[in-house]
Amino acid sequence: MSRKYKFLNKEGLYFVSFATVNWIDIFVRDEYCQTVVDSLDYCRKKKGLGIYCWLIMPSHIHLIIRAKNGNPETVLGRLKEFTSKKLVAQIKENPQESRKEWLLWMFERAGSNSSNVSKYQFWQHHNKPIELWSPGVIDQKVEYIHNNPIEAGFVNEPWHWKYSSAIDYSGGQGLLEIDFV
Repeated sequence: MSRKYKFLNKEGLYFVSFATVNWIDIFVRDEYCQTVVDSLDYCRKKKGLGIYCWLIMPSHIHLIIRAKNGNPETVLGRLKEFTSKKLVAQIKENPQESRKEWLLWMFERAGSNSSNVSKYQFWQHHNKPIELWSPGVIDQKVEYIHNNPIEAGFVNEPWHWKYSSAIDYSGGQGLLEIDFV
């Protein structure tokens, strides 16, 4: 793995992205998105995760974070581990999930190809952390995150995307309390 994709500065501010296996669109149902929001909130309140910017897209998540306890890999790993188990369980139990068998087959198939997954692999393994070292780079990543739903053609304004911190940066209050950059 390249050095540029590791948490070298344990107290640093980082842009991270992680996606579902095979970029499967999972976050098209509110209950799945809410699981991620609740998990981020828990990590913020109980695990020392500073969340400065966030976004949930149908197949991936973008965050700007800082681990206040100097353990970004651990906190992010626990977040991904918990949400993967919770989301797979939700999919299994959701009578409205028309793609249930296919989704579970895809997760199981991805898990069978991974030596460190016991059954289902929900997330891709990498996070691609990029340390944000200057105000200009921070602003660039915040803008990139918030404009992602516009670039995808989902909304016309960043603050119209429900699962994002864009509303907080435009003076409103979003679903998740954040730490401003």
